[in-house]
Amino acid sequence: MDIYTLLREAFPQLETERNFSFSRHTTVGCGGRAAVCAYPRGTEELAILTDALGKKGIPYCFLGAGANVLPQDGFFDGVVIRFSNARTLLTVGDRIAAGAGVTGGALLRFARENGVGGFEFLTGIPMTVGGAVVMNAGVQGGHIGDLVEQVVGVEGGKVRYFSARECLFGVKESVFQGGGIAVAGAILRGVPRPREEIGQETARYRARRAHLPKGRSMGCVFVNPPEISAGALIERCGLKGANVGKARVSELHANFIVNEGASGDDISRLIAFVKREVRRKTGVLLREEIRRIP
Repeated sequence: MDIYTLLREAFPQLETERNFSFSRHTTVGCGGRAAVCAYPRGTEELAILTDALGKKGIPYCFLGAGANVLPQDGFFDGVVIRFSNARTLLTVGDRIAAGAGVTGGALLRFARENGVGGFEFLTGIPMTVGGAVVMNAGVQGGHIGDLVEQVVGVEGGKVRYFSARECLFGVKESVFQGGGIAVAGAILRGVPRPREEIGQETARYRARRAHLPKGRSMGCVFVNPPEISAGALIERCGLKGANVGKARVSELHANFIVNEGASGDDISRLIAFVKREVRRKTGVLLREEIRRIP
């Protein structure tokens, strides 16, 4: 019995999709296919699903907005779990409770409508709340981990609540990156702020992102080393425009790799080449910001 049929029989109410395409659902636009994608409707269904998959030895991975990830080529004989049905948004004072599937745009609109500021630095980042928490998404001057009061997770088939300290947020990292804990939602704390001021701050961050490369990419590939940006370091090494197959280091921003029809393997080999050359020429070992899936 294939995985799709097994899931349909075990979870007749679960929304599923057969033959899921990674290239269609990631910003970089590459990768193969997965046997099934599942869309749990809430934390309880997510817990039951992951518990069942674990007990049956069926591999699975999580996918948010599809940014900052590099999918593998070929076929993943497992389950991709997405949170498109987990889009709850509630506010109490300056706190916002958000489901894992809430997009960055929806979160920002909701915060502005309710006069809750502090989220503006997320403007323009392709994200869902769940993926942003996992990656500790943000920019210079702010990361979502700074806003987290509590995270609702699922581990070992059980619901668990994580305090901000337990999340172990670092520069583009968190305790959730191991893959064993699913982020189902978060309580985020902002600050009261007039809508007009929120709009002005949002516009400022949008303008800051206007110079970023267009086209298919993962966003920034590498974490900035101390005291210098990764893009500046890569540019200093003369690597703008370097390519492997149809994967190319952007000539506009060297911390972006643009997909011009490349395979995941092309992109992976270009990443390895950039890391090797930067280390050879500067002694700095770049750390990848992206996550490889599944």
